[in-house]
Amino acid sequence: MRLLRFALVVFILITAFQFVNIRYFGGAIFSLPSQDKFPVSIHGSTEPVRPFSGSSEEGEEVDHVIGNDTFQSHDSFIDKETETLDSLTGTGTSSIVEDADMAMANENTRNLEILESKSDASVDNLSPDVKRLINVSNSGVVSITDMMSLLHQSRTSHASLKLKPSSAVDQELIHARSQIENPQMIVNHPLLHAPLYWNLSMFKTSYELMEKKLKVYIYREGKRPVLHKPVLKGIYASEGWFMKQLSSSKTFVTKNPRKAHLFYLPFSSKMLEETLYVPGSHSDKNLIEFLKSYLDMISSKYTFWNKTGGSDHFLVACHDWAPSETRQYMANCIRALCNSDVSEGFVFGKDVALPETTILVPRRPLKALGGKPYSQRQILAFFAGGMHGYLRPLLLQRWGGNKDPHMKIFSEIPKSRGKKSYMEYMKSSKYCICPKGHEVNSPRVVEALFYECVPVIISDNFVPPFFDVLNWESFAVFVLEKDIPDLKNILVSITEERYREMQMRVKMVQKHFLWHSKPEKFDIFHMILHSIWYNRVFQT
Repeated sequence: MRLLRFALVVFILITAFQFVNIRYFGGAIFSLPSQDKFPVSIHGSTEPVRPFSGSSEEGEEVDHVIGNDTFQSHDSFIDKETETLDSLTGTGTSSIVEDADMAMANENTRNLEILESKSDASVDNLSPDVKRLINVSNSGVVSITDMMSLLHQSRTSHASLKLKPSSAVDQELIHARSQIENPQMIVNHPLLHAPLYWNLSMFKTSYELMEKKLKVYIYREGKRPVLHKPVLKGIYASEGWFMKQLSSSKTFVTKNPRKAHLFYLPFSSKMLEETLYVPGSHSDKNLIEFLKSYLDMISSKYTFWNKTGGSDHFLVACHDWAPSETRQYMANCIRALCNSDVSEGFVFGKDVALPETTILVPRRPLKALGGKPYSQRQILAFFAGGMHGYLRPLLLQRWGGNKDPHMKIFSEIPKSRGKKSYMEYMKSSKYCICPKGHEVNSPRVVEALFYECVPVIISDNFVPPFFDVLNWESFAVFVLEKDIPDLKNILVSITEERYREMQMRVKMVQKHFLWHSKPEKFDIFHMILHSIWYNRVFQT
């Protein structure tokens, strides 16, 4: 009799669990960390192509090395709408330290493979303009100059269409474009250093118009945790901070969608993966289907998506999988992506390069900001990180193990270095090496700016954040992947005068990459929003 009762209880529990799983999550069980977790990519094959640099499973523990000490930090979520950034608490250090590639040595170390997804290769829903722009040749390396040329081509193409305004909102955008293209000339500005920008006059005009005119409608539909739940901590914090700060904005948000210039799709790419990915499935189909169901819901309830095919809608997503997850049904949207890779479908004039920032303690995002003056930076170049991808092992092979006293290249900070931490190395180095891992992007780029170290970007086809406005070559060094053997010679050949100029500009451009508890003029929140606004204006 006891055995029968026990069997009955087990049967009831299993039945209840299956009902909840199917009813609310479409059969996708909330996943715990797993060693057999596989993301998918976008090219239409089912062959494994490369390991993934870091997972974002629920309960992820990120290890950061500070001197000889190791601490672990968990991602922190905002569970109540009334909570504010000031009410958050955290543990450990608040310095931005190592990127995803170095930080993933947790208790469930995973070597993830990215598999190709056949379902994600469809372009049936793309507008003709996006189809044309997405077919950029992948055979070579696209330089910063080439990127600007492609951006100009995109804008020229839109201008040639000469669309007639169909609403007051369209008329406002057309008028804004005219003002931006014919700005009042500016030579000097107290907060903006002209050499940092492609065109300071256009940027200032556009930024001021954004402050005065821009209205964003945020869809309220959708349930947590995938929607409306900003993740403010960890390596994907940019998408969460943006969600939080836009949602609380009284300047930019409108409750009247007919007055909106832009429509925000408030989902978290990190929570999408953590919540819905099925370990061992080797498929992101259910993640893509979730987004499709969400779009079906808002498009059936409102007319705004169908009116433009989604071209005036935008998303902000920092997870590495976001390009593939959004390509099939959200490709017409303005996509702000951390994984901004020309060779993987980044569309100039439509998509936005999103800065990847690591936030460990949301309560104090700016602690440890800054670094030593140039005269006290005795290390020529520094890199420390996981040996992911094919580039980083080349760096270690050539300069690791103290082979060159001027090139500090580590797979991890040696204990023999005493209190010399990752952060202190960045603060003491002239150049901070930012090589690609498995993907083109890394928080290391923003970390370099945070610690006032000139970034050296070794990542072919990486679209740097805000490249449409910022002249990255004025404050950073770009080295082709094939030129890694000549890296030291390239750095040594830069004159001291040129280095000082770049380092000074790093300090000046830094303001555009900082999160504040409350948004400030020209900070990262406003810069992300401006890039989205900028693309929207030039689509008209």
